[in-house]
Amino acid sequence: MDKKSGMYYVPQAKPSPVCSPGEFRFAAIGLDHGHIYGMSAGLIAAGAQLEWVYDPDPAKVAAFQKSFPDVKIARSEQEILQDSSIQLVAGAAIPSERCALGLRVMSHGKDYFTDKAPLTTLEQLQLAKQKVEETKQKYAVYYSERLHVESAVYAGQLIEQGAIGRVIQVIGLGPHRISANSRPEWFFDRERFGGILCDIGSHQIEQFLYYTGAQNAQVVHSKKANYHHKQYAKFEDFGDATLVGDNGATGYFRVDWFTPDGLSTWGDGRTTILGTDGYIELRKYVDIGRERSGDNVYLVNSEGEHYMNVSGKVGHPYFGQLILDCINRTEHAMTQEHAFKAAELSIIAQLNATHIE
Repeated sequence: MDKKSGMYYVPQAKPSPVCSPGEFRFAAIGLDHGHIYGMSAGLIAAGAQLEWVYDPDPAKVAAFQKSFPDVKIARSEQEILQDSSIQLVAGAAIPSERCALGLRVMSHGKDYFTDKAPLTTLEQLQLAKQKVEETKQKYAVYYSERLHVESAVYAGQLIEQGAIGRVIQVIGLGPHRISANSRPEWFFDRERFGGILCDIGSHQIEQFLYYTGAQNAQVVHSKKANYHHKQYAKFEDFGDATLVGDNGATGYFRVDWFTPDGLSTWGDGRTTILGTDGYIELRKYVDIGRERSGDNVYLVNSEGEHYMNVSGKVGHPYFGQLILDCINRTEHAMTQEHAFKAAELSIIAQLNATHIE
């Protein structure tokens, strides 16, 4: 912070490509969730080259190729896995099938980058950990609500600079619009999507761990319910949880599928980060009644009240860091332990949740 002006530092420069054309090649396998588009675009912006795509559904492949016209269509998953030039496979398969895909990818000597939730059971988690240990490959996770949101990235920069002191609590709100008519059948089956706390709750737990610096946490209490979508007997439309980190920080989050049609975007996602010297509020995707653009950051501390819109100013450094980690075998983007711990706590929250009738 510039003490004379009282203004916090300008966000760090937006990242640029970290590798030369063709130096880092990746493929996409599994197009069941639309996050594969953001995953691929983020890697390409950081300098990666998208070489192949495969999915058993030709319609999904055709739609993907419209967004990435230079990608080659593989005839099978094996065609990609046997291509020695491919260094990483990105996938957004059905959540319950993501671990199995990752095991196959890593067994072929490639790093794996999966959508969240990265897996849906503790048994899958153990298999993934064993495969990472055996192959030394990466099982990276697209926790997009922090990694691909500029306000969330900037909040991390502010915390690192000491803007609010020690973080002692994180409150996360993750509402989503259900758009039921456009959802596939698996979306409503908790055995396949993992349950609401395992699925979209994983975003919130990852952010809690990251912003507080906790290495582990206890899920003190969690709840889940299907309040309003009884026609889908295996669905859950509400969940919340309370956590205590191993460093004493606390967290609460709520996730739900109740975004009303009148909202201008898919969800009014918010995060409030309380520190010993101030607090930060993120209005990630909209600032209702004021501003339809996202990436709104509110900061209050001893220097005063501050508002910043950081859209287009921060970028998404995770993708370049991930590429360099794959090339150099380092862990700067996200440690494997952190990625797996967020997944583990999400599953525990889901398994132990009180079911509200």
